[in-house]
Amino acid sequence: MSSSTVIAARDQRPLGQILLEDGAVESGNLLKAAMIRQRQASRLGEVLLANGWVQPEALTRALSRQWRSSVIDLAAMPPDPRLIDQLGADFCLSEGLVPWRRIGGVTYIVTARPEDFDRLRPGFPAGFGTVRMLLSSDADVLEAVLKRRQTALIRQAETRVPAHESCRTRNEVRVARVAMVLGLAVTLGLIFAPIAMIALLTFWAVLTLLASSALKLLSFCAVLRARKRARMQELALAKGRATPPEMTAPLPVISVMVPLFGEANIADRLIGRLGRLNYPHELMDILIVVEETDQITCEALAAATLPRWMRIVRVPDGPIRTKPRALNYALNFCRGDIIGVWDAEDRPEPEQLHKVARRFHFAPPEVACLQGVLDFYNPRTNWLARAFTIEYASWFRATLAGAAALNLVVPLGGTTLFFRRKALEEVGCWDAWNVTEDADLGVRLVRRGYRTEMLDTVTHEEANCRALPWIKQRSRWHKGFAMTWGVHMRNPLRLWQDLGPRRFLGFQAQFLASLSQYLLAPVLWSFWLLIFGLPHPMRDMLSGGLGGNAIALLFTLFILSEILNITVGLWAVRGKDHRHLMPWVPTLHLYFPLGCLAGWKAIYEVVAKPFYWDKTAHGIFDIATEEEEIPTAAPQAAKPPPLIELFPAPASGPSVIAPAFEDSGLLPVLGKVN
Repeated sequence: MSSSTVIAARDQRPLGQILLEDGAVESGNLLKAAMIRQRQASRLGEVLLANGWVQPEALTRALSRQWRSSVIDLAAMPPDPRLIDQLGADFCLSEGLVPWRRIGGVTYIVTARPEDFDRLRPGFPAGFGTVRMLLSSDADVLEAVLKRRQTALIRQAETRVPAHESCRTRNEVRVARVAMVLGLAVTLGLIFAPIAMIALLTFWAVLTLLASSALKLLSFCAVLRARKRARMQELALAKGRATPPEMTAPLPVISVMVPLFGEANIADRLIGRLGRLNYPHELMDILIVVEETDQITCEALAAATLPRWMRIVRVPDGPIRTKPRALNYALNFCRGDIIGVWDAEDRPEPEQLHKVARRFHFAPPEVACLQGVLDFYNPRTNWLARAFTIEYASWFRATLAGAAALNLVVPLGGTTLFFRRKALEEVGCWDAWNVTEDADLGVRLVRRGYRTEMLDTVTHEEANCRALPWIKQRSRWHKGFAMTWGVHMRNPLRLWQDLGPRRFLGFQAQFLASLSQYLLAPVLWSFWLLIFGLPHPMRDMLSGGLGGNAIALLFTLFILSEILNITVGLWAVRGKDHRHLMPWVPTLHLYFPLGCLAGWKAIYEVVAKPFYWDKTAHGIFDIATEEEEIPTAAPQAAKPPPLIELFPAPASGPSVIAPAFEDSGLLPVLGKVN
């Protein structure tokens, strides 16, 4: 039996009229807020707050008068934590309410969003009985919940993914033993049967090279086909044979989390970069996520002036300090039904959130994630930055895009990611113990029947252009791929059933084969000794194999795979922004040995330091020195279009204000528009 609600008779005056009578808002600003609200799914109060047209205290007072409800000082009269537990701290934070006290058979619930109260009532526990609404501000509700249930929220952030799909339940002793046995077996094999062991390693290296090359070729062909279809659609639109679909729903609220750690030199520039976004500020919910123990970043943010649409979430300390743990915790504070992630050094294109909203509007329900393209704004720094830019262009524009086109597992890129919140929470969000939480999340989405699509939007970030930091960063990615593969292969039969044969084989090529290529690259490189007539342990065995053609076939495979890599690289950087990199594409053959070093470092850390997060340094390249200067302060909210554009006058007669203005309270003030 659901609880009943006791609410006093509501004041029928619109909220805007009450604010005007209180002198809390100017009539011109209220008119602009009403115009904005006409186009968007946002509350009038949120529009006013986002643009700085009303103070939070004044808005709360006006809501109290409108809903004839009392305002509670939650700091002076804190809520009962037992009631919070019954409703759920995460539910309280996401819905902006907190159960306060139970007195005389009535449960008093404090909310910052009274218009949503009736919608939420069926979800209240039956034990609450009769429910009465009280009011407070969003900030006070949040603070009240955190003071009493912060520990529970952070523990939930660490364990959101089911145990059987999380790295936290890995058997450290067993992993160490398996690694020792494999290492000992290879060592003894090289000592007592070197030819047989080298032959075995060569067989595996060649097999994984074939698998990786085949997947890259299939992905590249799928991308070419998809782009051909897209060009045909664009041509049809240009010739008037088709019309672009129009959104039939208002723009949604989009929450984007930006985790920072040790970023003293990047906070001001980050605020400026995100200020370039042209999405309506009242629909932008940007959360700057920082560890509370990170004094460097906390002090840098404290010195910065944040706009209303930007908030700071401080993550409490715990047994681990990882990006996915911070994201899980910060998710509780997000307002939107679409959840995004950007990295600290990211510079998203201004139209990005509009593209996200539009694609999710038209995408089928099974599309749970949109992955944007990452690019670098410092490709000319040095050779390593050039090679990194070429590799990223190939990875996002060919490999990941091909995996999405083939409906395979898409190992997500970690940033410029956007999710349907419901689907994200259904799969358990991020594994707090996995150092490549993005790739792991991509696997779990597919296992639950969801798909990822690539989105035609670019985010620029800083290329890691120093060798040692590059190796550290890449070793973390390799380690995460190894741990992700190990977690999902705990039950291979179940994984086969969840993914199906085609995706299962693709998963092996994406994770196991690619990691094997980095680890066993020296085995394949050693065969170049044969070109120079130098001795090689496998010369005699290969000379008589496959009718004496084994060596020729082996080198044919090497050359074809290298031609494929070069072809994909040239195609990926053919655009006007990166075509200057085309002469550097063949030099990637000299770039991948760094990946080999990172691979072996990763294998060591899988055993010795599985949850160690090798932090990537940001802010080395100062983009503010480029011609395209980044603003040093967040710009003012975009001005709404003129009234005449939103409400064109009819052919004859006066035009009255649209019905949507009734809620704003402007009707009795402005009357008619002539």
